[in-house]
Amino acid sequence: MKNSFTLLTISKRFLRVWQRNLTVYKKTWKVSFLPPLLEPLFYLLAFGFGLSSLVGQVPYQGEKISYVSFIAPALIAINIMYNAFFENTFSSFVRMYYQKTFNAMMATPLSLEEIITGEIVWGATKSVLATVVMMAIISLFGYIKYPEGLIIIPLAFLGGLAFGSIAMFFTGIVPSIEVFNLPIFLFITPMFLFSNTFFPNENLPLWAQKFSLLLPLTHLVELVRSFSFGTLTISLLWNIAYLLIFCSIFFPLAVYKMHKRLIK
Repeated sequence: MKNSFTLLTISKRFLRVWQRNLTVYKKTWKVSFLPPLLEPLFYLLAFGFGLSSLVGQVPYQGEKISYVSFIAPALIAINIMYNAFFENTFSSFVRMYYQKTFNAMMATPLSLEEIITGEIVWGATKSVLATVVMMAIISLFGYIKYPEGLIIIPLAFLGGLAFGSIAMFFTGIVPSIEVFNLPIFLFITPMFLFSNTFFPNENLPLWAQKFSLLLPLTHLVELVRSFSFGTLTISLLWNIAYLLIFCSIFFPLAVYKMHKRLIK
């Protein structure tokens, strides 16, 4: 029954939604290819040859590392967040509300749960594609250690699922596309600034350090940074567990809210 909400209706047919989005993406990939290609270059030039000369070295895990080495992995994590979040907010909203793509797919044997799953998986896929491009550029500067750095690629998919799920949750509750400015301002921007991205969180007050641990980007940054440095420790399992738990909470919530919005 399409009118009843249950995750049990999700089958491999969700890949048809993923395939549909991939087909559309192939027509505009040259434009979509540029941001993950140029963004790391701009940041590395600005921070590596600009701010880095002023900051010098920063402490990380008991060692002193260059500032540009510290932020390079964070740029990858931010890129993962942005690609999944904006794909499953603005782009998904356009397909749902303006293009009526979801309505058309619901006229097929696809369940709404499969449609939403396909959308979230596509958002995670875009995160992976952008990460591969970004890693290739940053690797030219020697800021990723291999083979450990290759773990960042499947991690990008997990991070994409996490941010894609909460993005789709917001898509299910915002009344109009302009309201996305609120979750961007209240959710994305604080993570961009306070998730151990551009400075060590140890510099923050204790309450702010504890708050940052609630932010999924903090855990993603820690994982990407550790894999970039070739540091594999048992403590990283906590960061992976956090992202998995985050997905397990917001994925069903996203499906539920979208089901409630679209099924009358």
